[in-house]
Amino acid sequence: MNAGGCVRYRTDGQRVVNESLCGKGLANHVGTQSRIGVRTTDKATFLLTNPDVLTRARKIKLFLMDVDGTLTDGGVCLIAPLAIEDHVAVCVTEMKVFNAQDGQGLSIAHTTGILTGFITGRRSPAVEQRAKELNVHFVCLGQATKTLAYEECMRQAGVVEDEIAYLGDDLPDIPLAKRSGLGVCVADGAVELKQACHYTIQRRGGRGAAREVIELILKAQGRWEEAVPLALA
Repeated sequence: MNAGGCVRYRTDGQRVVNESLCGKGLANHVGTQSRIGVRTTDKATFLLTNPDVLTRARKIKLFLMDVDGTLTDGGVCLIAPLAIEDHVAVCVTEMKVFNAQDGQGLSIAHTTGILTGFITGRRSPAVEQRAKELNVHFVCLGQATKTLAYEECMRQAGVVEDEIAYLGDDLPDIPLAKRSGLGVCVADGAVELKQACHYTIQRRGGRGAAREVIELILKAQGRWEEAVPLALA
């Protein structure tokens, strides 16, 4: 894949390189923290305190997200050999740890027809592999600025901004969160991003954050109950 490129995966696992860049639903317990800081766990209270979030979630067709600090806990684990030549490690590799509940959530999103995508500033074979395993539709790595990748994902998906949810954790995510119909920040995200987002989830980055957003979307759309049996082994 070209540096800074964007890759789309087909349902058969083959990848397509984008050359231009390289109801029924809400459960009784919905833990949330709204933009104004109201934390609720009861369904009725949630609907009364933040109906705007549910209205926005009902429209979502494409769920885009950052990776480091969102799908991971933000740690960067570099593995180097003991042998050093001229003060430079011969070979340095990177390890990333992903959350299994996030993986299940992304699989459910794929099964229920919600498109998904990763937009990240780093280039990582581990991220590309994880995306392939989970049928993530858009994989945009090495994005110094994320706007072009965001716009290309939107174009390829055939959606408008109101139909996009974006999940991030830090300052570079602010422009995309502001543009999206549903901007979401992880619980341990930057204060400035929380202020820019419509919704702050309860889970921290790398601890099921993406899963929480997917559940919110499907519950708001009244489709969570039909999605659960699809995930059973």
